[in-house]
Amino acid sequence: MPRQYSMGGRAAPGGPGMGGGRHEPPPKQSLRERFAALRNLPPFLGSIWRTSRLLSASTIVLRLLRALLPVATLYVGKLIIDEVVRLLAAGGAHDGLGEWLRSGALDRLWLLLALEFALAVAADILGRIVSMIDSLLAELYANSTSIRLMEHAATLDLEDFEDADLQDKLDRARRQVAGRSSLLSQLLGQAQDMVTIASFAVGLVVYAPWLIVLLLVALVPAFIGEFHFNAQSYAVNYVWTPERRELDYLRQVGASAQNAKEVKSFGLNGFLIERYRELSQSIYRANRRVALRRAGWGGLFTTIGTVGYYAAYAIIAWRTVRGDFSVGDLTFLSSSFRRLRTLLENLLVGFSQVAGQALYLDDLFSFFRIQPEILSPPNPRPFPQPIREGFVFEDVGFRYPAAERWAVRHLSFTLRAGEVLALVGENGAGKTTLVKLLSRLYDPDEGRILLDGHPLAEYDLEELRLNTGVIFQDFVRYYLSASDNIAVGHIDARGDHPRIVDAAGRSMADEVIGRLPKGYGQMLGKLFKDGVDLSGGEWQKIAIARAYMRAAPLLVLDEPTAALDARSEFEVFQRFKELSRGKTAVIISHRFSTVRMADRIIVLDGGRIEEVGSHEQLIAAGGHYAELFELQAAGYR
Repeated sequence: MPRQYSMGGRAAPGGPGMGGGRHEPPPKQSLRERFAALRNLPPFLGSIWRTSRLLSASTIVLRLLRALLPVATLYVGKLIIDEVVRLLAAGGAHDGLGEWLRSGALDRLWLLLALEFALAVAADILGRIVSMIDSLLAELYANSTSIRLMEHAATLDLEDFEDADLQDKLDRARRQVAGRSSLLSQLLGQAQDMVTIASFAVGLVVYAPWLIVLLLVALVPAFIGEFHFNAQSYAVNYVWTPERRELDYLRQVGASAQNAKEVKSFGLNGFLIERYRELSQSIYRANRRVALRRAGWGGLFTTIGTVGYYAAYAIIAWRTVRGDFSVGDLTFLSSSFRRLRTLLENLLVGFSQVAGQALYLDDLFSFFRIQPEILSPPNPRPFPQPIREGFVFEDVGFRYPAAERWAVRHLSFTLRAGEVLALVGENGAGKTTLVKLLSRLYDPDEGRILLDGHPLAEYDLEELRLNTGVIFQDFVRYYLSASDNIAVGHIDARGDHPRIVDAAGRSMADEVIGRLPKGYGQMLGKLFKDGVDLSGGEWQKIAIARAYMRAAPLLVLDEPTAALDARSEFEVFQRFKELSRGKTAVIISHRFSTVRMADRIIVLDGGRIEEVGSHEQLIAAGGHYAELFELQAAGYR
């Protein structure tokens, strides 16, 4: 049954899709709900830690050391100024530097200058090391999370990948892998700033605790404003996800070798470019509105903070003139206040940005929370070797999620062990759906499918698919070597070259590969340098070889010869008939020259079985099959 999703999951049908002009923002979130998004930070930090414990620990320790350097440097600067003032007040000026040095009066000053120099060098070195570690850690995190994303996507059901709303979620999750890598540096930077702030605050409290209160009052508006506009930016990005996916699609269609032939032939470049321009401008305008409001209010809030700083500066200056503070104290307090104001402003703004990024992290982690429904049972049955009885469909019905019409219904038939069964019917009759049910890419909504007398759901899912060789009509053209293109049929046997050669020979792909400059090592497709593209029929022979590569007891070929000429089709199926002896096979084809080779033929119409029999029996019956056969035969007369 179709799954329902809460906020962050798949939406109900009818939501915005590719090219749609309907934009429904996510539900407005209260301040508490926005803060609740921070729950994503612990798992994020946990994944960073697991990525590399050594690099994570190193950056934490180095940042802690670096956090204490600013206040130390500033305090040493205060001591230098006080020492200079003391020397001037003490009198006894000497004529030259030599006399100053011989007198020893400058010893303390030189020591303080050397100490400040050492602190400056240490800060620079630590900063460079921390940046290096953060960049390495971010790259490792992006790589490991990308792998995790791929691994999780591999566990999801076919239903998930045929759902437009989940595609939006997957696209947002994919963007967060790279987009959130900088969050680590930001979080650790904020932790570092907090240590620095604490050290500055101690100094201010000792001299003038009221400065802290004034500082916080000046910064609160900026924090609230930034927090609000980060949520606004997230809402814009959330709403426009379908259009961003369409932009990616338009870029791929309009600038790829795979589509260039048809795009040029139909003169589609102008249409694609104009569509891209319209969409990109719409997204730009939405982002610009938020950016302008953020800039306007941000300027106002910054002005408030600046007023607070200079008010504090004036008070400190007046108290220095009055004699409460020394010149060194004035420098230390004014600089501390300025640095503390900047640090607190960055911290509060950064916190609101982190909270905003935590919303984006929710896109990533909510994707990981989606779980498949088609699973192996706890104690699965072993796949029968060999298949003894075959497959039985008992009143099977299936309807695609959100669809009103049943794709197939009341299907009851037997696919006997060792039998070649052909499925015939017009487009939309339910042929490919039946194959998806047989290979358990979907589970029936009604009825059940048995294998050797036991429900298909009782078998291990991975073992079931490993023992099923399926080639769909929309097979993938992998931009890999010819050898790897065949090996994907059983990727664990990728290093078994004799098996690959044998599979190529069975599908007649060996003739295609024999004409390639580098043979089995030839890169196929035009995506990469030195790649060689193939004709549709040549690609199809490569795809058929994958089914033979699998050496599975159940073979399913969905329109396997659609791109082959008549002679190649005849030869492929003559060979298939010979090589599939002892195997159970299902063939879908619109060509009656192909299906007549099957032991039995099932004619589907509107998702239901209309006729069953051999070619001769169905012709003799004079029903729908005979009508379709006659229509096709007439085209050859």
